[in-house]
Amino acid sequence: MKGNKPDLSALKSALVSVEACIKNCAKNPLVILESTVYPGTTEEVALPILEKHGLKAGKDFELGHCPERVDPGNKKFGIHNIPRVACCTTKEGCLRAKEFYSRIVDAEITILDSIIAVEAVKVFENTFRDINIAYVNDLAKGFDKMGIDIKEVIRGASTKPFGFMPFFPGPGVGGHCIPKDPCYLIASSKKAGFTPKFLELARKINRSMPAYVVEIIRDEFRKKKFSFAKQKICILGLSFKPEIDDVRDSPAWEIISLLKKKKAGLKIFDPFVPAESTAKSLEEAVSGCSCIVLCTHHKQFIEKLAPEFLKSRNIAVIIDTRNCLDKKGIIERGILYRGIGS
Repeated sequence: MKGNKPDLSALKSALVSVEACIKNCAKNPLVILESTVYPGTTEEVALPILEKHGLKAGKDFELGHCPERVDPGNKKFGIHNIPRVACCTTKEGCLRAKEFYSRIVDAEITILDSIIAVEAVKVFENTFRDINIAYVNDLAKGFDKMGIDIKEVIRGASTKPFGFMPFFPGPGVGGHCIPKDPCYLIASSKKAGFTPKFLELARKINRSMPAYVVEIIRDEFRKKKFSFAKQKICILGLSFKPEIDDVRDSPAWEIISLLKKKKAGLKIFDPFVPAESTAKSLEEAVSGCSCIVLCTHHKQFIEKLAPEFLKSRNIAVIIDTRNCLDKKGIIERGILYRGIGS
């Protein structure tokens, strides 16, 4: 993506190399595009490049799309057992694609009726998540004003055995997929002459969350008569989700950037991202800091940031952007606590 618009330059470059490979194959090879793309890319962009010098799909090669599905850090579902969807330009290609993926995936391989529908599957899945996260983030802002603990509301709503799926507020949406995939769907929709206002609003809400976190810090500092320039703030967590080292589009970066603009003194620590950390341990990171901003809910952070530990380190303010710490215990020790919607 470039400026929230699809950038297919890497794909186009790879396809030129694939075309050369096809010419040297004894049999018509199976070419599968797994990259997340906007609906229409396989047939409108990839196919013309592969057929540019006389090759023909269905004769010289089979072309299809099977979007990758992966959840970094998920120990239950990996590449080997996540169901896949696919489609090719010909029936023969579909059969070959299903046979190929059945060899490496111990899960259902579903063949859809069109490639464009398969392309839409991936962006639909992640846009679904983006929209629901935006919904709960927006509610969290309102609940903050109303004095309602959104964590309790979600706990109650989750008892309903049908018609509800829990999503949780946070400092923003990170990773390589969710912040970008809705933009593919927005771009392809606009290309077709339709503006998906709901999708654009969800992106706007989720992009606003790092600034909201900084706003919360400012509010809590005012209660203590703190200034950004005179306080040390500890940022815990750089990866976009727990127990991994992937920092792509992590909201922590925007939070750090906004705090630096306010001249705040920062100490940064993520055990999975030591190269970007300014401290070598949690203890070193919190030492001398009056405020902790928990951006990523790594297991060790949840375990170590107990109320007594925080009290012993003279922490005055806790900003729990993941609503995962012992709120009651922290407040009982006289420490200011703020979550997102909590």
